[in-house]
Amino acid sequence: MPADLAADLAALEAADARASAHHEFIPRIAWPEGVRMAVNVTLDFDAMLLRRLMNEPPSQLGKGEFGGRVGIWRMIALFDSLGIKGTVFTPGRIVELYPEALRHAHAQGHEIADHMWEHHVPKDPELERDHLRKAIAAIEGITGKRPVGTRSWHTQKLLQEEGILYNSHGHAHHLPHYHRDAGTGQALLNIPFHYVIDDAMFYSFAWLGSANPAQRISDSDRVADMWWDAFWQQYQQGGYLNIVMHPFVSGRALRVAMMEKLLRRMQAMPGVWFPTMEELARHVIATHPAKGA
Repeated sequence: MPADLAADLAALEAADARASAHHEFIPRIAWPEGVRMAVNVTLDFDAMLLRRLMNEPPSQLGKGEFGGRVGIWRMIALFDSLGIKGTVFTPGRIVELYPEALRHAHAQGHEIADHMWEHHVPKDPELERDHLRKAIAAIEGITGKRPVGTRSWHTQKLLQEEGILYNSHGHAHHLPHYHRDAGTGQALLNIPFHYVIDDAMFYSFAWLGSANPAQRISDSDRVADMWWDAFWQQYQQGGYLNIVMHPFVSGRALRVAMMEKLLRRMQAMPGVWFPTMEELARHVIATHPAKGA
């Protein structure tokens, strides 16, 4: 065997070993009886917070504010009209700014989950703990229930100490899977998403200070076609899809209309389950517990 090929194979084997040490994959998930595929419909309710952190101009801040004043209400109304229960990932600061919208979402049966305190994780461990606890307390203050899910970069050990059941952040696999903490060896369920099923990747103008050549303003029908293709591929496999939207992005009228058509098309297929992320997490943990749990 040529030396360069042998080196490449050795590198691949080492990479596989590292992945196996940190990830525990589930080859095929046993969904509830009658279910062929699960679809999570999720909102990252950042409003203008990330725009502020990036010191973006007022025009961008205004887009985020639209999400808090209008977009979140439109998206929750859409989910309610379809009988779909979604999950709203929200920073603690946004809970303070738009509590009525989140109270309404909770009252309608939607899950409210953590999305960090200020949409970032401090490097200092004590400050990180303070941020997570404040975000959890803010959500509990409007729902009466501690959140059990997060979409964040928080330290896994800290998340588990604070009673978090799942993270929806990594995308090492297309199905829910476990990630093992290198220090504690404990496993935390990860419910993956990918940026190809994220509205901000297709509809964002002047996103994060990008120059004009980098703009991504896609036709909503094109996005619908791509997302349907992703759904159909997973439907055939009995798999999983996580749809990520932002109220300030998908809350615009033409995009709400596109999502209604797309979700109705998915609902028309037999055996499609639309749980909250918590419902899905509890099902996976109960039917496919982590090794050694």
